[in-house]
Order: sequence, then C-alpha cells, then structure tokens
Amino acid sequence: MPIKIPSGLPARAILDSERIFALEKPEAERQRVRPLKLVILNLMPKKIETETQLLRLISKSPLQVEVDFMKTSTHESTHVSADHLLKFYENLDAFADNYYDGFVVTGAPVEHLPFEQVDYWEEFKTILDWASTHVFSTMYLCWGAMGALYERYGVRKVDYAEKIFGVFPQYLQDEYCFLTNGFDEIDLQPHSRLAGVNEDDVRANHDLQILTWGPQSGPGLIATRDFSEVFALGHWEYGKYTLAEEYERDMAKGMTNVPFPVNYFPHDDPSIEPLFAWRAHANLLWRNWLNWVYQTTPYDLSEVPDLRAQKRLGTDRSIRHEPGGPRKDDFAPFAYDGYGVIRG
Repeated sequence: MPIKIPSGLPARAILDSERIFALEKPEAERQRVRPLKLVILNLMPKKIETETQLLRLISKSPLQVEVDFMKTSTHESTHVSADHLLKFYENLDAFADNYYDGFVVTGAPVEHLPFEQVDYWEEFKTILDWASTHVFSTMYLCWGAMGALYERYGVRKVDYAEKIFGVFPQYLQDEYCFLTNGFDEIDLQPHSRLAGVNEDDVRANHDLQILTWGPQSGPGLIATRDFSEVFALGHWEYGKYTLAEEYERDMAKGMTNVPFPVNYFPHDDPSIEPLFAWRAHANLLWRNWLNWVYQTTPYDLSEVPDLRAQKRLGTDRSIRHEPGGPRKDDFAPFAYDGYGVIRG
C-alpha cells in the first residue's frame, strides 16, 4: 500500500525510481480509508537522505501511512536548505494539538556529548513529554533511543573509546514477540556510534525488555512491554552504502577512534561492493511495528491520552531473557570464516 507524503518532497523521485508506491496528499485523500498518522522528528544532518531511508521502510507496510516532519527550533541545520525545512518541516508548536498513531525519532551525531550539552536537549525533553500523551507508539533510533531511555527510564549512556562501527550479529531474545515475529535467531544490524546504554539499568527496569542482543554491540532492540516505545540502538534504516560514506567522511576528518567497518566489505576489501545484509530484518521490524500500531491504535486518535495514562495498550509480557536467548545451549555462532562476513 502507498505512503502519503507532502506534495513535492524530493524523496518522491527516488522512491518512484525504486518502484515504491507513494501518494501525494490530493491523491491519497480520494481513498476512503483512515491512514495511519506518523510524524518524524528528523535530527540527522542530511535530512533528505534520512527521509528517503525511513520512507523506504514505511512503504513496505500494506497500510496507507500519512507522514509529517518535525524539526527542533533550538538547533539550526546546516546540511539542508532553509527552503526545504520551511516547506516540509514544522516545530513542536505546530503539532501540539495533534494526535498520532506513531512517532519516529532519528539518531543524531551527538552521542559523544553528555545529554545536557546537546543544544536542543531541553526541547528534546519537551517533545518526549508531548509524545507521551499525544502518540500511541514511538520508534527511537540510535541517539534518539539513548536520549529517550535516559530521560524516561534513567538508563545511563556508556561512552566508548572507539566507535562501534560495522554490521553486527544480534541474537533474538524472544521468538514470540510481536515486534520480532518472523526474525531469524540471528539478524544483522548496522551500528555507527560512540556510545551505548548501561545494560544493567535496562534489565533492572521491569517496564523494558531486550529483544535482540549481540556480543559486541550489546542490545540492538529494546522495547517497553506494552510496545508504546521501541528503541533501536543500531541503524536498520541505513542504505547499502551509508556506512562506506560515513567511513570516508570520518577518515577525511582525521578521526582516530573510528575502526574499519566490521562485517561490511567482503574480505574487508573496500574495493568490493559492501553486502546489504540487513535489509530483510529492517523491513520486517518496521512492518511488524506498523502492523501492531494498526491493530491496536484507536480509530479516534483523541482517545490516545487516556489509553496512555491508563496503560491500556498493547500486551504486558512477563518473559525476561538473558543475552543469548532463546537458545538453551552455549552455541556462539559465526567465528571468523575467512570471508569477511560474519565475525561474532
């Protein structure tokens, strides 16, 4: 089914070239269905690239989805034209009285900073407060996930001396979870971050559950037990060449804490095209999330605040897994096989 996007959005041409069906507003309004309403807070510097990555995933759902874009007012973006922001983005004031089925908060290249030193941190907290009463379910990505886990659940950020960079195996923790239903026991997830989360803090909070975990990358997917908030520490939304472009950018800056990307180029040879090895699980996660929202969200979105306040959404699962589940043995897959993919 199509996604519904603002008329004239640059991503439309790319999506069309990939045979992804997107409707602009006048076409979509002729269809007699209520689309899911999503808003995306895009904190990434390259706005158009991130828009395209996210819309590509959202489009895989068999649902019509109407997408709005939010920006912060306390940070000035320098990698996108002011005209693009003016035409397609609004700050929180424009959305204050709106209700949404879903909210997506992207990452941002600020994970090396203490949260309180990020120039839009106070505004970010205000946006989280708004989402807690105006949005049915929120998907947080990378730094957005770290910031939300810290602010809402007291999960501390852990800074790394060297960037976790590459494509890492993640072990499925609950094979019957709605969000990871259909996942293989091992999935691959791109990571590109100088920080992570304190796993003990996550496990100590009964409201949170770790859904995928890796021996090198730690938790890859965390969610509240009612799925009102989903936290992806990695970047399933990344395209095939995104890590390569980031590596070239970081090397050009002379960064010394960025390793060669793990499990990305065959034989670790950058002259060979990287393997796009995470696309299926990325599509499955987003399809599962949107399907869960569709199945459980109220038709009248004005009911969302009461449902959130009464915690009457989703299901409360009591199952808790230690890293390595659901397997009951000590199998540690993917020792180096000589090919360059995959080292676990």
